[in-house]
Amino acid sequence: MTRIRLGYIARRRRTKIRLFASSFRGAHSRLTRTITQQKIRALVSAHRDRDRQKINFRRLWITRINAAIRERGVCYSYSRFINDLYKRQLLLNRKILAQIAISNRNCLYMISNEIIKEVSWKESTG
Repeated sequence: MTRIRLGYIARRRRTKIRLFASSFRGAHSRLTRTITQQKIRALVSAHRDRDRQKINFRRLWITRINAAIRERGVCYSYSRFINDLYKRQLLLNRKILAQIAISNRNCLYMISNEIIKEVSWKESTG
């Protein structure tokens, strides 16, 4: 009995997988079984690293804000600044604060000075 050739549906499925792995090197772009394994691995890495990227950017923003705040006053820190922001109910996220710290540092100093005055005034009166 003669062997049946690869069907149209299977060929279409393998072609789709090969298009995904066309930029891979060596057997990872040629052999179907290896391509499938690499595709799974690539998608897992992409999913994991999207979360890592969010974490890394948040760390970067916090570092920038902390550096700008500490430059101004020795006793003032990032954690106290964020705490005072929440006490004043100013909802500025860390990304915007980091952009302000880079582009317009005087604006960040003005924000922090106003917060310090307001919080210290409330604590002394109430």
